[in-house]
Amino acid sequence: MTDRIPLAGVIGSPVAHSKSPALFSHWLRKNGIKGHYVPMDIAEQDFEKAVRTMPKIGFVGANVTIPYKEKALALADEVSDRARQIGAANTLEFKDGKIFADNTDGYGFIENLRQNAPDWDPAAGPVTVFGAGGAARAVLSALLETGAPEIRLTNRTRARAETLQAEFGEKIQVHDWVQAANIIDGCKTVVNTSSLGMTGKAELRVPLDGLRNGMLVTDLVYSPLQTRLLRVAEDQGAQTVDGLGMLLHQAVPGFERWFGQRPEVDEATRATVLR
Repeated sequence: MTDRIPLAGVIGSPVAHSKSPALFSHWLRKNGIKGHYVPMDIAEQDFEKAVRTMPKIGFVGANVTIPYKEKALALADEVSDRARQIGAANTLEFKDGKIFADNTDGYGFIENLRQNAPDWDPAAGPVTVFGAGGAARAVLSALLETGAPEIRLTNRTRARAETLQAEFGEKIQVHDWVQAANIIDGCKTVVNTSSLGMTGKAELRVPLDGLRNGMLVTDLVYSPLQTRLLRVAEDQGAQTVDGLGMLLHQAVPGFERWFGQRPEVDEATRATVLR
């Protein structure tokens, strides 16, 4: 009766749209764990105070989403190498009076591809990446770590892409957005890390004639599940992977740390989140 029921949650603003509560509740039920996971919409001026209070009221950790990923990194006592390289944290663990910050977005990206395209080899050839925001940072870090030989990066604002090139090194080649269609040729992997194509956002209008059989094409956007990029890629014979799996897999390390069991990403998990 004296054991405390572990609590975790997702912090952001807004956060009502988050699929994480449904995901974690599913895993808690499936694994028979007495724990809870809750969404927390916290005002910017209250963020640090709220995070520092959470361990005192039973929280073992938290996911962090927009706009607090950088703030979470800054207030942590210990930071993982990958979170430091990416410059943002999406997973916090509260342990022994300290806040440990990690970034599992890149892990989720790679595991999604490994699960849904098991023959994919990141080292097989050049990679084209659309976008240079926070998600791109995690993807670039993961691709370089897994052996991508060359990454052709393009963004509507070239300066943002050049900033990433300066941080991540010579394997990143920056190309103007108007040349985006040309850099697809000869690539083995194509990744959209931008919000283009997302429900309520502008479409990804890049010409996609260069997509063909033998390529792996993935889109971090998962609403809708099949974006224009994936639809065209499929029509032209490329292998495609949607973005929902990245959301599911990035949550695995946090759940395991907080609740002591490693959850499974399977069809039942996907179906639960999609509902």
